Amino acid sequence: MRDTFSSMGQQGRQIAEGLEQARSLGDGDLPLGIALARQAWDEAVEQGYVEEQLEAGRLLSRFHMRRGELSEMLQVAQQLLPLQRAQGASTPLCHLLRTMALGAAELGDFETALACANENMAAARELGDPRLVSVALNAIGACFERMGDPWQAVRLMNEATALLGGQATDYELMVAQNNLATVALGTYHLLNHSGHERECKEALQRALDHALQARPHALALADPYPLALTDGNRGEVLMHLGRLDEAEDLLLSALEVDRQCGYLALSWRVRCSLAELALKRGHLAEALADLQALLHETQGRDLGGTTLMRLQQASYRAHKALGHGEAALLHLEQVQFLEHRRGVAQLMAQARFFVSRLEAEQSCGGAGAESATVMRAQVDDDELLRDPLTGLGNRRCMESRMPALMRAAERGEAPLTLALIDVDRLAAINAEHGTAVGDRVLQALAQMLKDNTRGRDLLLRWSGEEILVVLPDTIPDRAFEVCERLRQAVEGCRWSELSPGLDVTLSIGLANAPPYATDLLIARAHSAMERAKHLGRNLVALA
Repeated sequence: MRDTFSSMGQQGRQIAEGLEQARSLGDGDLPLGIALARQAWDEAVEQGYVEEQLEAGRLLSRFHMRRGELSEMLQVAQQLLPLQRAQGASTPLCHLLRTMALGAAELGDFETALACANENMAAARELGDPRLVSVALNAIGACFERMGDPWQAVRLMNEATALLGGQATDYELMVAQNNLATVALGTYHLLNHSGHERECKEALQRALDHALQARPHALALADPYPLALTDGNRGEVLMHLGRLDEAEDLLLSALEVDRQCGYLALSWRVRCSLAELALKRGHLAEALADLQALLHETQGRDLGGTTLMRLQQASYRAHKALGHGEAALLHLEQVQFLEHRRGVAQLMAQARFFVSRLEAEQSCGGAGAESATVMRAQVDDDELLRDPLTGLGNRRCMESRMPALMRAAERGEAPLTLALIDVDRLAAINAEHGTAVGDRVLQALAQMLKDNTRGRDLLLRWSGEEILVVLPDTIPDRAFEVCERLRQAVEGCRWSELSPGLDVTLSIGLANAPPYATDLLIARAHSAMERAKHLGRNLVALA
């Protein structure tokens, strides 16, 4: 093993000099940085210099990611990952896995994204570094946002911020605020043109606030990439808010930086925003020409799913406004195809990840006949407490667990909120679409609840169409947020893929302790749920 570069000989010194050049020049000129890092990589592989190959691979991964060449980044990272794993849990391993998770999520490969994000979290926890854990949580949240679940993303990112408190550095704060701005923009795009005008405006305001908070931290890092990302986000928000002159100045400035540094994918996003801005000004022909040029330029390239969706939607609007019916329809069909592809990829990734996690947990059981007998007995007990259709607890489960929850809340004078969730018109759904479809609706709802609640919350199938959720240590306002997020997720779900014409909504009633009496709380929650139905269904009501 070599202790210094000087013992490498001429070839080793050339590799070291190439790496130093790549480090110093790459972030300001990505094509040059990629060329230098690639040369160092090839030479290190040929000479068998593992440490230099690791360094070159890390630089290549970062440069390809910043340029937006995601497939190239993942190809390098897959070659680098076994070498990095062999070094054990480390900060470079965490950074590599995070980069892979974000790149795969952008490409719609959610299985790879979730696998990398969770391995990143495991490595961060093994190292015991709360900053790495915080950034890993943010990465998992970013994956969920790209999968079409910005609400889960916000929950994870807020947890990441709370984890560090006042100890976060400019880097963690920049990551958190930029990610939250991106998620808020994703929420806006998800809800836009769906009748949720108030929620769209609120999402844009959150995005603007986060982008403004991110900027000072990006400036402090003296790194042009996060600053260009922040300004691009802010320019897009201002454009959607109708502040067109401000938006144009900011977007043109960001585009100049993107072009100078070679941030190709960021430049595509900014150009898409500028084309949308031209649409808002009524410059239809100009906007359409820009959009068509972008679609042509990015054909066959690693254009992120969100940007591609925006390009197709804007092209649809431009053609429609110009009276090009056939062309508009083609772009609308592309939008629907992209939405369907993302939905299918999301379901497949969640199913695969859930099964893998169960298999991992089962493999951790103790060995030997005695341990197996205990595990079987526990499974048998669990089966008696679970509803066979949804996997949620049943009334026997409530009788077993609820008294302890009530006593604990009463002793500590702690908040406890109970939610009664009713599937609107489930009987009509069963009659029109069949009971098998109705059962699958309940199963999907149960999975959504598991994904959006904590492990210590009590989830029960209360009746044929009602689900009871007990939220310990939860004030009514927080419970309302959880239930409203669930209601919106159910309302926005593409149920028609399950059965044509299917639409599902929820009416939810909330009641909070005191009193610390199960029957009284359920009665109050039921009353609130009935009020939600009386007011038109698809609502959350407080007792």
